[in-house]
Amino acid sequence: SIATVPGDDIFEKINRSDILLHHPYQSFDPVLQLLHQAAKDPQVLAIKQTVYRTGEQSQVMDALMEAARNGKEVTVVVELLARFDEQTNIGWAAKLEAVGAHVVYGVVGHKCHAKMLLIVRQETIPASGRRKAKKVLRRYAHLGTGNYHPRTAKIYSDFGLMTANQDICEDMHHVFMQLTGTGGMITLKHLWQSPFTMHSELVAHIRREARNAKQGKKAHIMAKMNALLEPTIIQELYKASQAGVKIDLIIRGVCALQPGVPGLSENIKVRSIIGRFLEHHRIYYFYAQGDEVLYLSSADWMDRNLFRRVEVAFPVLDPKLKSRVIKEGFQMLLKDNTAAWHMDSEGHYQQTKRRATSTEYIGQKELVQLLTL
Repeated sequence: SIATVPGDDIFEKINRSDILLHHPYQSFDPVLQLLHQAAKDPQVLAIKQTVYRTGEQSQVMDALMEAARNGKEVTVVVELLARFDEQTNIGWAAKLEAVGAHVVYGVVGHKCHAKMLLIVRQETIPASGRRKAKKVLRRYAHLGTGNYHPRTAKIYSDFGLMTANQDICEDMHHVFMQLTGTGGMITLKHLWQSPFTMHSELVAHIRREARNAKQGKKAHIMAKMNALLEPTIIQELYKASQAGVKIDLIIRGVCALQPGVPGLSENIKVRSIIGRFLEHHRIYYFYAQGDEVLYLSSADWMDRNLFRRVEVAFPVLDPKLKSRVIKEGFQMLLKDNTAAWHMDSEGHYQQTKRRATSTEYIGQKELVQLLTL
């Protein structure tokens, strides 16, 4: 279960298993609880976080300032060029510096759009038999598809992952080192990072599905995002469609790909969901001969996200959580016969028309009933 009661040890819960949060259907409070507990916990040595949008009133920033006042090493990567939030972020940066936090203003020429929180904690492994007790450093992480903004977490659909997977945390450590100017080129085990590896990884996975389809194997790509514009990705999806790959895309906004064109994209379907909540999460799925590669990210498939921003895509490795993302992020929305709009081969959208005999199915409504805490 998710820790929501004051006094619960959220670090212990994350240690037991990864935690997946699906906002706004599930509360943003566990993220705030993680930060507040880290700020007070004497075992926590350091907190590192990226900040893109937080709002003028922010429990997230309050917790970071509390942590700095309590002697933690706090590093915050603040994006000063977050559109419409420039002045707010400048104000928070000044407040953070005033209490002793280390503030970094992103990378010149590249907006930092990644959503990352990394906590370093000193823990004691108890003595056992002849083995003496010893202290070790353990990292805890939160990665998300949306901003650290409790207000938008109530109206935007986003996934957040809390994990103690030390390989993922090690990757995040290297990314933070890079952002703070103390690290150079890096090789990551699990994370895909823009502007370095994310585009090439996406192309490679699309091409792999195309090869599998050509060999007569099952091949399936699903992707969900705000916008699809990047030319190379679009061309690779066309080629995959021609190879026989089934492709389901949920694109909320602008989409430069034309689905259903004979000889080009007849295996591609494009939907947009217009409902109570703003569809905001970015999800990439590749069938991969049954291995089902699944990544979450803050990056749309656009030039700016793949080449001119610092972004990360992170895997969902726990089989149960992977199944949840596939169900909640794709299957339930693909079944929507009321709030879904389908793009035709000429780029026009038509609202889904359900049969008179079929039952109304609204994906967001079903998710509210399934998940609301």
